[in-house]
Amino acid sequence: MNSPLLGKVIVEALLASGVRDVLLAPGSRNAPISLALHAAETAGLLGLHVRIDERVAAFTALGMAKASGRVVAVVTTSGTAVGNLVPAAMEARASGIPLLLLTADRPAHLVGTGANQTCDQLGILGPAAVGVLRLASGTGTEPAWRATITRACALAAGTRTRRPGPVQVNVEFETPLVDAATPAPEPQQVRPVMAPSTGTEVYEATGTARTVVLAGDASPAVGAEARATAEVAGVPLLAEPSSNARTGSAVPRYRELLPVLGPEIERVVVFGHPTLSRPVTELLGRGDIELIVVAPHADWIDPGHAAARVVDRVLLPPGDPAWLARWRDPGGATPREPRELTGETVAAEVVAATRPGENLVFGASSSIRYADLAPVNPNPGLCWANRGLAGIDGTVATATGIALATGAPTTLLLGDLTLQHDLGALVTPDAGHEVRLRVILLDDHGGAIFASLEQGQPVFAASFDRVFRAPQGVELGSVVRSMGWRTSEVTCIQSLRQVLARPSSDRELLHIVLGQD
Repeated sequence: MNSPLLGKVIVEALLASGVRDVLLAPGSRNAPISLALHAAETAGLLGLHVRIDERVAAFTALGMAKASGRVVAVVTTSGTAVGNLVPAAMEARASGIPLLLLTADRPAHLVGTGANQTCDQLGILGPAAVGVLRLASGTGTEPAWRATITRACALAAGTRTRRPGPVQVNVEFETPLVDAATPAPEPQQVRPVMAPSTGTEVYEATGTARTVVLAGDASPAVGAEARATAEVAGVPLLAEPSSNARTGSAVPRYRELLPVLGPEIERVVVFGHPTLSRPVTELLGRGDIELIVVAPHADWIDPGHAAARVVDRVLLPPGDPAWLARWRDPGGATPREPRELTGETVAAEVVAATRPGENLVFGASSSIRYADLAPVNPNPGLCWANRGLAGIDGTVATATGIALATGAPTTLLLGDLTLQHDLGALVTPDAGHEVRLRVILLDDHGGAIFASLEQGQPVFAASFDRVFRAPQGVELGSVVRSMGWRTSEVTCIQSLRQVLARPSSDRELLHIVLGQD
């Protein structure tokens, strides 16, 4: 039984698998890994990021993995600490983000005895995990321990499965947990021990069907492919804000055109994960169109159960120029210069101000939907959102992870309830890992998005504020300042433009109060 040695071997195996960033939530039972990680950080072998809240740690890791495309590890102690990983694991599973969750545990013989901080945590992530493995300091050998971590990293990356996602490695540590005589982890050569499994076949579509390319939430690489596919073929590109395809020939305010031109669509080519708006969801459920889904993984997006083909790549025939022109020039009045701060005008300014080399992160609910109506930025930065499950959990932590992974100025557009869900992520990051993060807070006094849904009908007015809007009355500017952030109130379009004209140099929050109606 040598828990400190197992901790050292785990860290060396992470290094050998190419893991370079680890999020650590302090605890007792994970001490063997914690000490080994600190020694590795001191030697300059990896980046160690400490967060006191496991939920914040997991979403920060998700942001780093999302932006870098690499496996990022999270280390926790036992008990309820493991349960706090579930929300981020659910998002990572739905979005295909590679996370390695190392959950420290008591020995198996203590499970069910009422021992302190002990529960049956093996497989606690349920269907959110793409893999569950286990280690124990009382059994196995060093080669066996290393092989388990290697397998876990490959599973998380989807190297052979084409399905990246969260993997749990449950590690049972016997006491003693620490030993000052245990040597520090040694540098490791990254060894690609397995060939990746990739899909490269190209499907060549034929015919003269009126076609649109629909790009949902996607990585920069997938977004670029969606845009190129549409532009080469000369067909309309309907791109959601976090698709990374919303530039060039992308159709602005496409969702307002769908009720008019949508019935004429005969073929839809889907990239990424759309479903931001109801017109898009309705389009994906139609049985009278040819729905082609381009999927880089072994599963695919098909909420309407209407996919006709699922392919690795697609080549479209030339489209009808008249069909494209109807989407690009639908007529109507010239947009007026915005004068008031509304969700839509703020989102338009933020989208327009994002520069190449910068990150723009959207919160769920209203924020990203406002951005979906913004004019197309001809030279945008990279855009991100947690659209796998579209929850408001962990949004600040995710944006922090993106900023850490890229080192680039990062702007986060979100609402007040989304911010309140993640106040713990505002705690100052540890020294040596500063971020340039600007949070733009659209404060609409609660869940105003529900007013646009069925429950916003007048017949439910008596219940609306109590069980849907749920106004909090929190002075968020003061809360954020207490955590060491610079804050400022923005009261007009001109002052917003002045602030957005300069890149963020540290952690700041712009507080914009919107009307309640």
